[in-house]
Amino acid sequence: MPTPSIGNRSLSRRSLFKAGALTAAFGTFGAYNLQAAPQAQALGPILGTVLDYSAGVPSGAAVKAAGHLGAMRYVSQRRPGANWMLGKPVSLKETKDFAAHGLATASVYQFGRAGNADWLAGAAGAATHAPQAIALHKAAGGPTGRPIYIAIDDNPTRAQYTNQIKPYLQAFSAALKAAGYQTGVYGNYNVIDWASKDGIGSFFWMHDWGSGGKIHPRTTIHQLPKAQQRNVGGVVVDINHVYAKDWGQWTPGQAAGKRPAQNRPATPAPQAPAGNSTTDAINHLSSRLNETVPNMPNLPRVDGNSISYNGSSVSMDQIQQAADLAKRFSGR
Repeated sequence: MPTPSIGNRSLSRRSLFKAGALTAAFGTFGAYNLQAAPQAQALGPILGTVLDYSAGVPSGAAVKAAGHLGAMRYVSQRRPGANWMLGKPVSLKETKDFAAHGLATASVYQFGRAGNADWLAGAAGAATHAPQAIALHKAAGGPTGRPIYIAIDDNPTRAQYTNQIKPYLQAFSAALKAAGYQTGVYGNYNVIDWASKDGIGSFFWMHDWGSGGKIHPRTTIHQLPKAQQRNVGGVVVDINHVYAKDWGQWTPGQAAGKRPAQNRPATPAPQAPAGNSTTDAINHLSSRLNETVPNMPNLPRVDGNSISYNGSSVSMDQIQQAADLAKRFSGR
């Protein structure tokens, strides 16, 4: 087979393979994510309810008796001064108790809020938050292949989304993918709409603040208003409607990457490429992940207009060529 070419430029097989490998390893920088995570099933009949809480930890027996499927649990520490947050972070003891009662857990990261919201630092914030989320998820028995939801607990403007939230989500999502996880997004209607159109996230947990009474059609889980909070096992909890058989749930000891057998993932969506403005943050994030997470594979690094990975280096131009070829050959 002749060497493929684009315009007047030829691409050797070795360069193509190298570029393709790096494109797959760090899809954020390619025009298309060649190994995009399957999208979770979206809005439909309510399939059950899950809880979320931070003031304490109800027993698995109490949650089961109340008729719930499990809980969304924090893979983040308590905020300074928030000593009432006895339910942060999730523990292995809790997830094992849940599993013993036929219940499941899903992971969410949220440390700050309001004036110290996690997303305010933009992409640079992910260099601190992503390693913590991954480490706490693993410590609680969480397997790879499952999503970690990234919380945007606000009603942001479009400018805030574009300038801070989007870079934060992209950098955080890149770290999750490199470590073998999928991405979930917690936000209101607009955040879910913007993020999903930007190719960020496969699972979406919606809150009502600023949502105008609407539920986004991509919603996996919907958090009900505070007026519908309940007391389960002596702990005040939020109630969430579940719209997908796969809502990101896992149990400790579950095989890595295993999803509920009955779930049928939809067609993958292309990922939006990260801008050059996030290059330093991504490199910092890669270093932090390699230092923080045990047995973490070396992550790709950006240097000028090229990406290096496991001793190989190719230019952004070669990666773009590989992505264009993959698009043409796959018929997309």
